[in-house]
Amino acid sequence: MSSAPLPDAGRNWVDDHAPEALKPWLKLGRFDRPIGIWLLLLPGWQGIALAQAQFAQPPGLYVLWLVVGFALGACLMRAAGCAFNDIVDRDIDARVARTAARPLASGRITVKQAWGFLIGCSLVSLLILLTLPVAAIGLGVASLVLVAAYPFMKRITWWPQAWLGLTFNWGALMGFAAAIPLAAVTILPPEMRTELHPFFWQALEMTSNDYALQDQHYVELHIAAYLPALLLYAGGVFWTLGYDTIYALQDIEDDAMVGVKSSARRLGQNVPRGVALFYVAAVACAGLAGLNAGLGPLFYAVLIAYGAHLAWQVRTLRLDNSPLALRLFKSNREAGLILLLAIALGGLHFS
Repeated sequence: MSSAPLPDAGRNWVDDHAPEALKPWLKLGRFDRPIGIWLLLLPGWQGIALAQAQFAQPPGLYVLWLVVGFALGACLMRAAGCAFNDIVDRDIDARVARTAARPLASGRITVKQAWGFLIGCSLVSLLILLTLPVAAIGLGVASLVLVAAYPFMKRITWWPQAWLGLTFNWGALMGFAAAIPLAAVTILPPEMRTELHPFFWQALEMTSNDYALQDQHYVELHIAAYLPALLLYAGGVFWTLGYDTIYALQDIEDDAMVGVKSSARRLGQNVPRGVALFYVAAVACAGLAGLNAGLGPLFYAVLIAYGAHLAWQVRTLRLDNSPLALRLFKSNREAGLILLLAIALGGLHFS
């Protein structure tokens, strides 16, 4: 049996070039729809860039590995998350037009096979995670709670899109935590020193071999240094709440029929107004993140372009146009890249 393109995939490399036997597996991991990889990856890259910009650190091989490692991790963990989502939702998916042809819902892949796929992707992701500092590893493990709970949110709350925001933007905290040890270590005078566990110091040493310290046993991490990352994370949550509400417009009739909840159903005719409010909050939080990180004027100049892109989405949105909703949703790759550029340029300081 051949594998037909899924309704919301559009033209993609999986349907055009992948071997027929691999297509169900690639579609289980949503590799025919790479927009999800971008939306999971970009907050992580933004977190890395924010730490680099906030502490004026020059990029090096470790940062290059973070960029590559987060990209690989996003591909694998998005695939694992999609497989888990399809395992939980296979009965619902079979009753919704847009999802009925998915590999699990259509019977092309069994539940047992999907679990094997999920475990395989997760184990490779774990190997990548273990190359990061301890704080980032802890955040990565903690994210599993958000991932595991997400498929059930549409059954218990009208705001599963908010939970997706908490989950998809967790990478902003991980990226920041992975990059910040290069810059957040401060040598204190003896009367102010705080001794940390040796395991932390070993993890810190792994991040940089050329960061000279006067005393390797006493360091202090400034908790306030994490405030910009928390604000960036909050902005990302609002951003996701907005774009996934747009995405949910595609299924609003089928969701009502099968009893699935969504922010689009909850807001009804007020979807444009709600998305506008979410996007205003996203831009405001991103601006506060830049302000608290001490970013330069180029950050705010490009942030205006980020806000303009989100405003364009709201102005263009139509409640009764599903293809348009999908196009606007996919345009958030560009929105995320604009914010990433803003953060990177904000770290440039001219004398």
